[in-house]
Amino acid sequence: MQSNINNNAYDNKAIPLKGVVSKFFLHLHPAKINVQALKYNRTFGLGGIAALLIIILVITGMILRFVYVPSIKGAYDSIVNYQNDVWFGHFVRNIHYWSGMLLVVVMFMHILRVFYSNSIYFERRKNWWYGLVIFMLVVSANFTGYLLPWDSLSYWAVTIIANVFKSIPFCGNWLSGILLGADQVDETTLMRFYHFHIGLIPVILFIVLIIHFWLVRKAKGVTVANSSLVKMVSVNPNLVYKEIVVSLLVLIVLFLLSLFFNAPLNEKSNPLVSPQSVKAPWYFIGFQELLLHVSPIVGIVVIPLIICLFLFGVPLLVKDDINVGVWFNSVNGKRLTVLSVIFSVILTFVIVLLQSYNIINQWFLIGIYTIVVILWFFYSVLYLKAGRVELYIVTFTILVATYITLIIIGLMLRGEGMSFILKQHIG
Repeated sequence: MQSNINNNAYDNKAIPLKGVVSKFFLHLHPAKINVQALKYNRTFGLGGIAALLIIILVITGMILRFVYVPSIKGAYDSIVNYQNDVWFGHFVRNIHYWSGMLLVVVMFMHILRVFYSNSIYFERRKNWWYGLVIFMLVVSANFTGYLLPWDSLSYWAVTIIANVFKSIPFCGNWLSGILLGADQVDETTLMRFYHFHIGLIPVILFIVLIIHFWLVRKAKGVTVANSSLVKMVSVNPNLVYKEIVVSLLVLIVLFLLSLFFNAPLNEKSNPLVSPQSVKAPWYFIGFQELLLHVSPIVGIVVIPLIICLFLFGVPLLVKDDINVGVWFNSVNGKRLTVLSVIFSVILTFVIVLLQSYNIINQWFLIGIYTIVVILWFFYSVLYLKAGRVELYIVTFTILVATYITLIIIGLMLRGEGMSFILKQHIG
């Protein structure tokens, strides 16, 4: 009798903390997954890497909050003092900075992976939509955090974005007022960005992430081709060990970046002194470059609206004739993707070059670009035998390749006053 009581008491003991933690993380995956999902080139671990970076950002962000002073008098000095006077202060800020930059890149690559592997259709389209929202929140978090050091780089970069919003017809001043909280970047803007960065955006992001992970769990993990023909294996240890190895590699890369490359911090901002060359944050510089060639209503309203309608609407357009889980849908789709990248890079660079030399005006530029892209669609269908799904892939590739090209031009080929460097040397 005593033995039974002891056994029952032992069985009713609380589960050790280690067991609770392990059960929690294992529950993020189904108990068994398709063996194809273990192949690294299936996902490249991008979703897990993004989740790890978010955790690192939360931890380092909480540490930085202990020393950061959210005011125009104390913000810059609190960052400088933390870097110079606190042990490992510079290192912690570097980790926070590089984690944020890497998160934007990893989330972008994750979106590319999901789209090109045909994982946005049927029951997975909701997760695609939530993934797009997560990416927007990540970019917003980076942008709001960009101003917090209150140095000249961040101050004038945010001022540029505010002026972009102001240039939108009819509602520009209203949108700029929502963003800044004032007519120009000042302490009200700093406080607004601070609360967005540490409060509103993280809360919304946390809620959306829970839904996102739940939908992935509900869909039984990542998409694989011919899932009915492949055996299932246990997540632990087959997948868990790989995730641990990838996490360690990410931490090593992040630590090395933080050791050898410091987060930027220029001189303290001065609203009365404007730098000779002012550029938006690198992930927005494509839009800054675009606005040098088209009107604000086209660059900030029409084009983003078309892109959003395509990204959110394309999962609803496919009913059948799609190879779910197959990269680029087919071998021909892969060829079309490569050719579309080459086509987009050349077309974008040529048009920017022509307009920089004032050979064509804004509306002629838009007309040429539209006509040439339409001709490329016809060529893809008639000669490259693109199907409907391949045409969606071509469209997505043109959008992505064009924006990346604009970012590269804005970063590398624009000098003082956003003047075209090649024009200075050649013209």
